[in-house]
Amino acid sequence: MADGIGVRELRLVVTAEDYEAALEFYRDVLGLPQRAAYSSPGGRVDHPGGGARATLELADPPHAAYIDEVEVGRRVAGHVRVAFEVADAESATEQAASGGAAVLSRPVLTPWNSRNARLEGPAGLQLTLFQELDAAPETTG
Repeated sequence: MADGIGVRELRLVVTAEDYEAALEFYRDVLGLPQRAAYSSPGGRVDHPGGGARATLELADPPHAAYIDEVEVGRRVAGHVRVAFEVADAESATEQAASGGAAVLSRPVLTPWNSRNARLEGPAGLQLTLFQELDAAPETTG
């Protein structure tokens, strides 16, 4: 298999109708550090960074439906959902809700041993806030 074209960064580009609200939420509420900002005649773009690591997670429709079922109890996401790893899913959910996100589901323990909450964020983005747990869950049977 070839090495590919050598991608060096993953960026998710979102057009936000309420630009100021979206910028305040992702930069100030979630705490994504400001990496760059540019303007054009009549417009602007900001780059609140998502940390040192980015992952493109591809799911087929049945698995995407399964994730929604686990996190929310029903199919709610479109074809794009953004997931942010946080230290404490419960407090992060509270902060995000206070900052303008709509909570679709409070943090739940997942079969992949994380605590995941689902929110609707500014600019129409569906968000998962996930907290990785240390040990694998115990199974019985």
